[in-house]
Amino acid sequence: VLSELFKMRLTTLVLLTTLAGFYLGSRGPISYGLMLSTVLGAALLAGGASALNQLLECEHDAKMRRTQDRPLPSGRLTAEAVLIIGGTCAAAGLVWLALAVNLMTALLGAITLGSYVFIYTPLKRVTTLNTAIGAIPGALPPLMGWTAARGEISVEGWSLFAIICFWQLPHFLAIAWMYRDEYAKAGFVMLPVVDATGERTGRQAFCHTLGLLAVSLAPFLYKMAGPVYLCGALALGAAFSWRAFQFARERSLARARALFYASILYLPILFGLMVIDKT
Repeated sequence: VLSELFKMRLTTLVLLTTLAGFYLGSRGPISYGLMLSTVLGAALLAGGASALNQLLECEHDAKMRRTQDRPLPSGRLTAEAVLIIGGTCAAAGLVWLALAVNLMTALLGAITLGSYVFIYTPLKRVTTLNTAIGAIPGALPPLMGWTAARGEISVEGWSLFAIICFWQLPHFLAIAWMYRDEYAKAGFVMLPVVDATGERTGRQAFCHTLGLLAVSLAPFLYKMAGPVYLCGALALGAAFSWRAFQFARERSLARARALFYASILYLPILFGLMVIDKT
């Protein structure tokens, strides 16, 4: 139950990008104690944010097949229990980051929590811009890892933020296209719900993969990673953009699914190359 409440797949992605940011931001020998403290704080924060998100969306989750079996809509947990669990985890994560890591990382964590739970979540029922706005809290974890290691925000850390930010748009647009009927039924104002032909959805997905290809070169340009990373980033970016272009031309379920799977493969491979080829 807690695994579902904390959205463990999403939380795992958050932790991996946080770890990558920490490793890339580290100078000299890795401080494993600080790294573990960063991961623990980020895990508590991410789990708490996921629980609070589900608390606010319980009524809408119950209307969608893909979410109706979550702990709250299925009745396995009460709203009071989720509020206590989510609130406690989120608060503990922020306090831990402030005391065991540094105040800057805790501040970024607070911005992540607040924008995800109190801005992005309600905006999903108001405007199609919710996906773009939701990309901000989703892209902050690697920057948190960077500030945990460096104690400062720099342009290199922002480049990691930009990569995740651009990656999220085609990733979530593919999901929203695959489940657009369910999103409409649940009352979520996603772009594929209001974009009947899918032209805007496809165009935005493709344009953001091109933007991603451009910003993915930043780690090489800022001397964070070497030529192996550069070649990998170009190849991955081209392949991802091609999938998005195919989806833009033919807005079918199969093309959306192919784009989604491409996005799932792209991110861990890109960050893996960045870590392996760190300069």
